[in-house]
Amino acid sequence: MSDANHARRTAVHLLDQVMGEGRLLAECYGAGVLEKLAPEDRARAQRLAGETLRNLERADRVLKKHLKKTPPITVLNVLRLGTVELCSGGAAHGVVNAMVAIVSKHRRHGQLKGLVNAVLRKVAEDGPAEWAKLRVPRLPNWLRKPLVQAWGAEAMLGMEAAHYAGAALDVTAKPNSDLSALCGEILPTGSVRIANAGQVSALSGYETGDWWIQDAAAALPARILNVRPGEHVLELCAAPGGKTMQMAAAGAKVTAVDVSQNRMSRLQENLTRTGLQAELVVGDALEQQGQFDAVLLDAPCSATGTIRRHPDLPQAKDGSDFGALIELQAQMLAHAWTLVKPGGRLMFCTCSLLPDEGECQVEEALDMFPEMSVDREGLQVPGVVPDWISEEGGLRLRPDYWPERGGMDGFYMALLRKSA
Repeated sequence: MSDANHARRTAVHLLDQVMGEGRLLAECYGAGVLEKLAPEDRARAQRLAGETLRNLERADRVLKKHLKKTPPITVLNVLRLGTVELCSGGAAHGVVNAMVAIVSKHRRHGQLKGLVNAVLRKVAEDGPAEWAKLRVPRLPNWLRKPLVQAWGAEAMLGMEAAHYAGAALDVTAKPNSDLSALCGEILPTGSVRIANAGQVSALSGYETGDWWIQDAAAALPARILNVRPGEHVLELCAAPGGKTMQMAAAGAKVTAVDVSQNRMSRLQENLTRTGLQAELVVGDALEQQGQFDAVLLDAPCSATGTIRRHPDLPQAKDGSDFGALIELQAQMLAHAWTLVKPGGRLMFCTCSLLPDEGECQVEEALDMFPEMSVDREGLQVPGVVPDWISEEGGLRLRPDYWPERGGMDGFYMALLRKSA
């Protein structure tokens, strides 16, 4: 049975995990936080947590004048969630009572229910009018500063607008599938974008495996690698498998490697649903051996390009683990290069907005490997704008591109060829 307050309590718990423990929402979902909820409550808890994270700066500005000092994190998150609901048209009586009930049942902070009641009643009176005047929320400084340095202040505002708007559902079609029943927009690069998709598994063509979920930006590395029927292709860090399916659908013999058994199980489910085939290997990318016509490495990264769909990331992280990721990417790129046959090619990509995880990695690799060259011509696929090609010959995608269409994920990719 559906219970709106159960969904709200779960949303507060998710906010506590992100803001208090530095955990990503995906980790919480993987740990089973949503399992006991009815499907509609599960969706509601996710939506409420996501909306609160997107609107964190606004909620804190509205709350600031009503709080003499910062309350404990759980109480603050209850106030934030209540503020977002009230300022987005929620019924004052229902929202205030629900938030008071959540705090009153908290074993440590129950005595603060009066504060929650008083503050949210004031927010219900003046919050909505103030909310309408507030700017688009900005990224935390730890991330905003390097991105402004890399791309400029104007581009940063465009990216933040894209982050705030969120992301529609993009899908990649299996060859010769008719997706007209989805009533989506065909994007310049060939992906199909569906606004207000609702429950994914209920969409036409899902059960029959006619398509899979894949952001338009994430679909480009495999398109640019352009594998041919019969080619032996290795994909490292393959899960959840959109690129694996693209390459398998093109007729290549794909070996897909990922370190996570859970994520690999999802990839197998997707292959089964779409009727495609690949050899799946659970293992460390750095331990793989062999020689391949083409290698695709979607290296572990900061995922700063995916904030449109993951508003928890800037709040859960602080950038302190990015140095280790950058080092790992360099190791993986160097190892992947040893697996490319003479005359073969490597697609290196990351879903990051930071040049250190893209442009800089490729510049350093080009200096290190004399037999490596960057293939600019290969980037000329439908929908790619020449201005997106970066100085060293990679492709830089950003959330503020295609603003009239709803943006895209931030991504970097480079097609690297090995001399014969």
